[in-house]
Amino acid sequence: MSGSLRIIRHPAPAAVDPATHELILTAIQQKRLLRFAYKNKPRIVEPHDYGIQKGVVRLFTYQIAGTSSSPLPNWRLFDVLGISTPELLDQTFAGSRAAPAQKHQKWDVLFARVDHS
Repeated sequence: MSGSLRIIRHPAPAAVDPATHELILTAIQQKRLLRFAYKNKPRIVEPHDYGIQKGVVRLFTYQIAGTSSSPLPNWRLFDVLGISTPELLDQTFAGSRAAPAQKHQKWDVLFARVDHS
């Protein structure tokens, strides 16, 4: 495989809708914004990390628009099972952002992480 990047697609974790799983993986790989509802509130995010923490499937994002209990833009962690009506947007983002040290996430399993380029 000279010079090509190999993408390994993990199957959707139990209870996670396979279409949502694929949508998140695609958004991270293509650096595209995601729009979804969480706790019945609209969110628009840059998806950065997607994996399992302490047995819970989570998405670590930089939320840029929508509704939030804290000021936006801001780092947010979402339980994937609480996400509804996910939509892949055409708008892209530059890639990884520098997260403050207290925002770094530890993952039991990491399905995908946005790259720096």
